[in-house]
Amino acid sequence: MAKAVGIDLGTTFSVAAFLDGQGRPVVIPGPGGNRFTPSVVAILENGQRIAGAQAKDRALIDPERTVFSVKRKMGRRTYLELAGSEVIAQIKRRMGSDFRVSIGDREYTPEEISAVILRKLKEDAERYLGAEVRKAVVSVPAYFNITQRQATLDAGAIAGLDVMRIIDEPTAAALAYGADLAGAETIMVWDLGGGTFDVSVLELGDGVFEVKGVCGDNWLGGDDYDSRLAGLIAEGIEKEHGVDPRKDGSANIMLRELAEQCKMELSKKTETRVTFDFPVLGKKLRWERTISRQEFERLTSDLVERMAGPAEKALRDAGLAPGDIDRVLMVGGSTRMPQVRKAVERLMGKGPCFGVNPDEAVAMGAAIQAGILLGQVKRKVLIDVIPISIGVETEGGVFTRLIERNTSIPAAKSRIFTNSFDNQASMDIHVLQGERAMAADNITMDSFELDGISPALRGESLVEVRFEINANGVLNVSATDLRSEKSSSIRVSPRFYGLPKEEIERMLREAEEHEDHDRIGRARAEAAIAAANMVSAARLQAGEAAASGEITALADALEAALGEKDAPEIERLSAELKRLMESLPGWRAMAGNY
Repeated sequence: MAKAVGIDLGTTFSVAAFLDGQGRPVVIPGPGGNRFTPSVVAILENGQRIAGAQAKDRALIDPERTVFSVKRKMGRRTYLELAGSEVIAQIKRRMGSDFRVSIGDREYTPEEISAVILRKLKEDAERYLGAEVRKAVVSVPAYFNITQRQATLDAGAIAGLDVMRIIDEPTAAALAYGADLAGAETIMVWDLGGGTFDVSVLELGDGVFEVKGVCGDNWLGGDDYDSRLAGLIAEGIEKEHGVDPRKDGSANIMLRELAEQCKMELSKKTETRVTFDFPVLGKKLRWERTISRQEFERLTSDLVERMAGPAEKALRDAGLAPGDIDRVLMVGGSTRMPQVRKAVERLMGKGPCFGVNPDEAVAMGAAIQAGILLGQVKRKVLIDVIPISIGVETEGGVFTRLIERNTSIPAAKSRIFTNSFDNQASMDIHVLQGERAMAADNITMDSFELDGISPALRGESLVEVRFEINANGVLNVSATDLRSEKSSSIRVSPRFYGLPKEEIERMLREAEEHEDHDRIGRARAEAAIAAANMVSAARLQAGEAAASGEITALADALEAALGEKDAPEIERLSAELKRLMESLPGWRAMAGNY
């Protein structure tokens, strides 16, 4: 009988779990008994693809054919500076293309690389369970956008898995924590993994797990702490020996390993001795030094401070204060760092909770979700949310939201739009995600055209735009001319990857910082639309009005001001034209539209 598994597809390590005969989640060990699979892929010269510990070991002898931390590239197309050497193999980007990992004479997408990891987990699970594994629930960071979620689904398909559901990592951890919970609690999940940081606020009780608020930073994780230590060690080696180990592929791998070990040691001890004994650019050298926890905390203090913003935002979205949170559940191996625990205590006024193994909680929760979907787990309901608002661009460059952030999913929303000029035969549907008032300040997801719209005067066509987002966070958009019943639709595709590094980090922050500016911009756009409508109406009325010459002159002047985007003049001329038009018989009956 085929089995289903839950998979935590991590930046640095991945974990798989299943439900045993009693419905309890159990982590699946690899062939060597290791419960964690390094998220590392090596592609050999003969084309063989290997993942896990074996691939990580090969990195020392063949770094150019080894890929680390590819999760950070999932669903992205804009060029990003790589932190340290998180991807050893060369990353290329051609104009108009998505990321490619270049190994030898082949190029691979991040989805293909991630699929190698997923296939390794699938094969290990089949070996352990003695049965075929076809279905899976795979976790993603809560702040992954729609295209990143779709890319994860594609990676699963490439690996031969039927991914039943994409689940947010903090939500999965909450499922694992609350599996045997008696009573009701409001919890915050503080998830600091290898490459991402997420915060989710959930209400748990009576088998219902409801997400109330999410926020995160897709470019903050344990890798960034490692990179700071690697930089410190590399600078010390260069100062003493005159060579930089980061410029030697194999030495750089050793440097990464040493930095990670140092970080882990400093989570348990106040200081540790670091020894680098490895050739660099053909020069054999030895370097050693004691690094203290205090020095490490100074070196990474800004990384710790960056966690406060997402946590505070998640609380605000949930409408809660720190005192309303019963427990702060720590998830991800990086939460073992003392400075992270202290940050939680400072912000929340209470110590963190390690109710579930932080390295295994996400995979265990994903396994529980698989059991829920297959009917193996009863009396549990998961209500998740969309992390970023989605909508369309409307006249004047305004971003009109159809589904707001923190809306429970699955969800569907429709809205009627109209034509912006007479006899408009087609309409461009520009789909975006973001929190800003103007479309230009948000992120394009996709676009399509609805043609065959029935001829009509400006403002008389009726086009229904419908957004449907499923439980995996994958979006379908349709547009229908309600007169001709002509319809067009898209499923937002991973070809149109979304959020570059700088934009994912600043999206919500900028929405708050630019609130006043956005309000003014939207008001001006709406005023321009109203003015254009008034010009059209004035020209229709001018032929019959006694003051036709004055009306036409004002309409011409207002049209010129609209073309020049002269806001003060638009406002002045609109008011003047409106006063004149209000004196006309029958104007008040139609004035509500202008």
